[in-house]
Amino acid sequence: MNAKIGSLIGAIGGLVFILVNAGELPGAIALTLRCIGIAGFAFVVWYTQIRTRGYQSAAEPPTSKAMRVYWICVIAEVLSIPVGAMVINNVIDQPDLTVCWVVLVVGVHFLPFAKAFNAPIFTPLGWTLVGTAVIGGALTLTVAAQAAAWAAVLAGVALLVSSALGGRILRPAPAPAP
Repeated sequence: MNAKIGSLIGAIGGLVFILVNAGELPGAIALTLRCIGIAGFAFVVWYTQIRTRGYQSAAEPPTSKAMRVYWICVIAEVLSIPVGAMVINNVIDQPDLTVCWVVLVVGVHFLPFAKAFNAPIFTPLGWTLVGTAVIGGALTLTVAAQAAAWAAVLAGVALLVSSALGGRILRPAPAPAP
């Protein structure tokens, strides 16, 4: 997958996490976070799509194995989110945890990408989202239901930051010519 496309997909996902979940927070905070999210998204689009100087794209297209990993992860994600949400809502009756489940699944789906696409940015992103989901879930159960919304907004910020950095830093340098 082209780094520019990946950055755009990640930025869209980050913006969606922020816009949707900030609505669960009090009025002025929700509006402020949404404005910051939109500004962050605009910056990422400018930085990764428009201002391309210094942007490292993949030298060659991904292998068929990498694309197989990608599609398996995406399909697993698409299936896991609604099934997990059904269990969380109908079996354990903790609907506030649903958004933390979504963050967890999105985080886990990134972990195999680091090796498959030779893109180390996916490892810290995946673990950041997993950690955010676990901490958000624990705080939701023990402190306040709003912790889930905060966790999802933070996940959106992590996706925006990762999208901005993805093709510019943390990509392995090309091997020196023999």
